[in-house]
Amino acid sequence: METITELKPFVKQYTVLLSTRRQDGTHADTPVNIAVEGDHAYIRTFSSAWKVERMRNHPLVRIGPCTLRGRPTGPQITAHARLLQAGSKENTHAARMLSRKHPIVQGVLVPLAHRIKRDRTLHYEIRPLDT
Repeated sequence: METITELKPFVKQYTVLLSTRRQDGTHADTPVNIAVEGDHAYIRTFSSAWKVERMRNHPLVRIGPCTLRGRPTGPQITAHARLLQAGSKENTHAARMLSRKHPIVQGVLVPLAHRIKRDRTLHYEIRPLDT
């Protein structure tokens, strides 16, 4: 599967800055791990994270390369975030993609933290807007 131009900079990127819109119109930035596959990418989060509510209310997000601590290192692109249905093949595939790209963090540490916190794990598909 060929990676589209907008996502090519993110294929080897460890962390991206996910920018979600608050009700007042300002943006909240969160560094997240990403796994790119063709014309879309995947991220995961706790169900209780504030970004979940912001993406539900405003599914248009921005992503851009950043450091582990969230310092931007390049330009952002606008994308659409779509929550994947729990238990679906697509959700399982997203979990595997993230675990393969980030085996220690997304394969062990994050799932363990979600179990300890007793919080559901949500996966999102991130798809760039047509330009």
